[in-house]
Amino acid sequence: MHLYIHIPFCESKCHYCAFTSLKKHDYENRYFEALYEDISFHLQKLNIKKNSIKTLFIGGGTPSAVSAKNFEMILTLLEPFLSKNIEFSSEANPNSADIEWLKAMKNLGLNRISFGAQSFHPKKLEFLGRIHDQKMIFKALENVNKLGFKKINLDLIYDTKLDDKKMLEFELEQLKQIKNLITHLSAYNLTIEPLSAFAKKEHFKKNAPYLMKFFIQELQNLGFLQYEISNFAKNNAQICKHNLAYWKGLDYLGCGLSAVSCYKNERFYTAKNLKAYLQNPIFRDVEKLNQEDLNLEHLFLGLRSIVGIKECKLSKIQKEKANLLVREKKLKFEKGRYYNLNFLISDELALYLSS
Repeated sequence: MHLYIHIPFCESKCHYCAFTSLKKHDYENRYFEALYEDISFHLQKLNIKKNSIKTLFIGGGTPSAVSAKNFEMILTLLEPFLSKNIEFSSEANPNSADIEWLKAMKNLGLNRISFGAQSFHPKKLEFLGRIHDQKMIFKALENVNKLGFKKINLDLIYDTKLDDKKMLEFELEQLKQIKNLITHLSAYNLTIEPLSAFAKKEHFKKNAPYLMKFFIQELQNLGFLQYEISNFAKNNAQICKHNLAYWKGLDYLGCGLSAVSCYKNERFYTAKNLKAYLQNPIFRDVEKLNQEDLNLEHLFLGLRSIVGIKECKLSKIQKEKANLLVREKKLKFEKGRYYNLNFLISDELALYLSS
């Protein structure tokens, strides 16, 4: 089993963000009480066994926007259920994850940290609505290394309207300075989400495939292995196990506002409204997934990552199409699985196989 916990609180709302997030306010204590009830109920309902949770991911929002003390009762509740070699990740912002917060979270078992840097350039940070600067990013990375964290991720965003080759070369130069301070990199092509501030205006995105290809190639030249369309690791040991579980279609439990779970071919959704969640944190809206839904997800998720797609899950026609793609050197076939050789065309390949 894999567990995701959503913390919706933020210092401010970023312009590209469509996740459920709220500015810090008086609901914080009530939220953690509701979250405790949510987790406790579903641990029992799903009959989660001791030491069976292999990964725990705290996302948001901004988990570092709230005191580490708020997580104590949650981690005390979870402790018997966590695997002894658990990957325990949390998102954090460079400006709010000071050394005291990091130290407190490490004492609670946190062993993987993911900083939402998004950019090193002041104009791009302002454009994205970020409230930190490059110095804060470097300081945060120094702090986690000083504390002995062995798994450290940095998020970057590219393909904004400010991005050109010169801008990306600037980002890469800064990365070179701190590449020994991180073990993982997530590089996201800007997506204009319908509920984000960017969606209300036009021309925020570059839409330049050549820049994407250039940036990915340069990240690989820096020594990062691309194992998913947006994710890069220094080596196989640094691959994010939690995300890999999603791409493999494994069961996971999501708790907190707007969280999603997938368990035994059903998808569960918590309330998206804060007051509704506080009133009934154990509520779940249920979506039943049929075999066609599951097969389609298997195609899309497998082709966008190193997971690949199982030959045995393909129809006769799909196998013929997949074998054609092998001959065209777009897929590789090995030990009963087809693997994508170019993640940039993963959606096109999945659509071709599913049509």
